[in-house]
Amino acid sequence: MKFSVKTWSKSNGTTARTGVFQLGNCPQIETPALLLSTRKGLPHFISPDLLPSLPLPDSSLLHVSPLHFMEGISSKTISSIGGLHKMLGLHDFGFVAVARDSIQCLPECSATNKIGASFETPCGRLLIKPADYMRLISSLRPNLWATLADEVPAWVSKKRNQTSVDRTAGGVAFGAIVGGSDIEERRRCAQEVVKRNVSGYWIGGFGFGESTDERPALLSAVIGSLPKDGPRLISGLGLPEEVLQGVAAGIDLFDSSYIYHLTIGGFALTFPLHNKIYVSDLKKTGMGIYQTKINLKATVYRKDATPIVESCCCYTCQNHTKAYINHLLNVHEMLAQILLEIHNTHHYLGFFRSIREAIKEGRFEQFREMFIEKRRNHLAEVAVSA
Repeated sequence: MKFSVKTWSKSNGTTARTGVFQLGNCPQIETPALLLSTRKGLPHFISPDLLPSLPLPDSSLLHVSPLHFMEGISSKTISSIGGLHKMLGLHDFGFVAVARDSIQCLPECSATNKIGASFETPCGRLLIKPADYMRLISSLRPNLWATLADEVPAWVSKKRNQTSVDRTAGGVAFGAIVGGSDIEERRRCAQEVVKRNVSGYWIGGFGFGESTDERPALLSAVIGSLPKDGPRLISGLGLPEEVLQGVAAGIDLFDSSYIYHLTIGGFALTFPLHNKIYVSDLKKTGMGIYQTKINLKATVYRKDATPIVESCCCYTCQNHTKAYINHLLNVHEMLAQILLEIHNTHHYLGFFRSIREAIKEGRFEQFREMFIEKRRNHLAEVAVSA
């Protein structure tokens, strides 16, 4: 693994930065960057032959949960094949292993104990011991893995937060930082992890009930205790506003289930990306505000012969119309999810590209404020018209 910081934001009150990150045979990727959510190593609806249609190298980092392999093909078989890269034939992609995936493998703190961490998985509730977790990591051979952690929601007691920090496992990859909504415990965990032989830092425990207003202080407590040259990965921040909040705090890598949940719901991202590719799409909707996403199940798109976004260069927008995807959704064809995931992934990677450009040009805070204001106005207008 190689990582280096290239640009620091010149905006006041932010520690946003760009960098260059490389894993194994994976080409260099600029950060802040998105890890694509997967099911057993592959995006949920995009087959390997369609992966090259996504923007490269931005789409080269894949998030995988080792707990997905508690069922089906055994870890011994995967190990004998040569690990995930050889089994899936994705030699030029980087696999990042984190136990939590926010879709099927969610931490269950009430059942976690000193023996191991508990998760709700497709196999039911499982207690994962550090030794079991390491056996999975050894068989999968990811490029990067985060240590096993005891993640807790925002509402637990101070004593439970202390126990969470004390139990979190060590390792030689990305050290896990937890502590719930307790600033001091977050800071203590970060300071302890820094003492270990780790290559970077995975920040867990977000997206479990903490408020948006709480996050800046929690992130600041963590980031302020970490060295400036180490990469930082976070789970639980998936919405665009949350990503911008993480970037402002100095996060480099994000794993997110946001694209998956949009796709399952039949939604397509349409918000303007404010770069030269989408400059013609800075159009207002009929309500006079900028649209953020559209529900392609809606009858209004039944005869709409235009692409999702006029100037989008993804495979879906170049070849298909809203009317066709509306039809596929209404007859429950899986091709609808395939086409939607391609577009939503392409669009969201464009959002990260816009963030990097804003940081490099010294206008990240302005970009962030404008983006959030337009989204807030859109939601307000939708609520009034409902």
